[in-house]
Amino acid sequence: MVIRKRPVIQILLIMVCSIGPAAALQAQDKLTLQQALHTARSNNPFLKPERLNTSLAQSDLVTAGLRPNPVLNNQTLQLMQDQYFAEGTKALHPKNRQVWWQLTKQFQLSGQRRYKMEVAQRNITLTEKNYSNAERNVLFAAGNKWLDVWYNKVNLNLVQDAKANIDSLVRTQEVRLKNQVISTTELARTQLLSEQYQLQLNNARQNYKNEIRNLQLLLGNADSVGIDVNDPVISLELVQEMDSLMHVSFNQRPDMQAARSSVEMAESNIKLQRSLSRPVPELGVVYNPQNTVRYMGFFGTIDLPLFSRNQGEIRKSKVTLQQSRETLSALQQQVQTEVQTAYGSYQLNRQTVEKYREILSKAEQVLQSVRYAYVKGGTTIIDFLDAQRTWFDTRKMYYDALYSYRKSYIELLFVTGLINQL
Repeated sequence: MVIRKRPVIQILLIMVCSIGPAAALQAQDKLTLQQALHTARSNNPFLKPERLNTSLAQSDLVTAGLRPNPVLNNQTLQLMQDQYFAEGTKALHPKNRQVWWQLTKQFQLSGQRRYKMEVAQRNITLTEKNYSNAERNVLFAAGNKWLDVWYNKVNLNLVQDAKANIDSLVRTQEVRLKNQVISTTELARTQLLSEQYQLQLNNARQNYKNEIRNLQLLLGNADSVGIDVNDPVISLELVQEMDSLMHVSFNQRPDMQAARSSVEMAESNIKLQRSLSRPVPELGVVYNPQNTVRYMGFFGTIDLPLFSRNQGEIRKSKVTLQQSRETLSALQQQVQTEVQTAYGSYQLNRQTVEKYREILSKAEQVLQSVRYAYVKGGTTIIDFLDAQRTWFDTRKMYYDALYSYRKSYIELLFVTGLINQL
């Protein structure tokens, strides 16, 4: 029997192909905030139809660039009374018929085609900015939902840890009760706290499952996903001054860019509507054989702008421009308010988290000390339960503060438009 050895390169390829999917699945199971945002940008089911709006706008540009088709017109007159037929002819003889062939075409001499293309191009830009703004909203929703999953996960872990600590104490209390060191009341109070934690644990598990499903929807992922609980989230330090953040918001927020594009498109539309008020001549040639006698001529027509000069559309385009400018002005005020509010909350929540970090270790030390003292008989069950609740409440308040801090960070990214860059 001959055993063939595989080449080293082939073995390496097999190993890479085997490890690759496993690594990808592992990475998918623990998504960071940035990975979740990238996934939502690519797979969100609500963004997919929005992308097609750009293609629709580009189709309008193709339509605007088309020139009018030439028009071919035919008129045929047949002599009906035979007494007037040419001598020696019948009804269908060319001498008893007159034919009119006319070939004409409209000529847009007032820049109408150019302005149509300009308006269509402005509309493409506006559509792209609207898509970016829709993407910004989806990323904001996905970021907040990722944060909700994180909050429910750490809350679940906290309740599990608290219940594990109390369950170990319950087992110790049962032994101490057998040895007649404590009373049945002390054991019952410990068991009661364990049962309370069990109810909280059941709710925490269900809430975590619900938020995971909501995150799957925003990510466009039908498979089970998880998040990286240890992700620091805040990867972009927003230490700029308020004026700098305001400048960034005015220039990078997609809705601000869309509002400016709307003003530009309204300005272009005014020029288009004014050009449409001017007559469009239709010119061409005529070939007219009459009773076999050939005639060639020129054809031209133009409407006389005595009554209709596109007055309504011109007025409407001016009102639309005024409306777009008012919308831009209102949006600037809204952005200024949102940035100031979000930045103030972000700064306050950051300071709150720093203060809570200082007392976390103290609460942990107090719990361990009281627990040790209680087991050794140096304090009462009331002191231990109070220390346990203080530890639990302190850690929960820390997670609440950290959640608010990270939420204000995501909101600040949202109101400044920087979330699209993550």
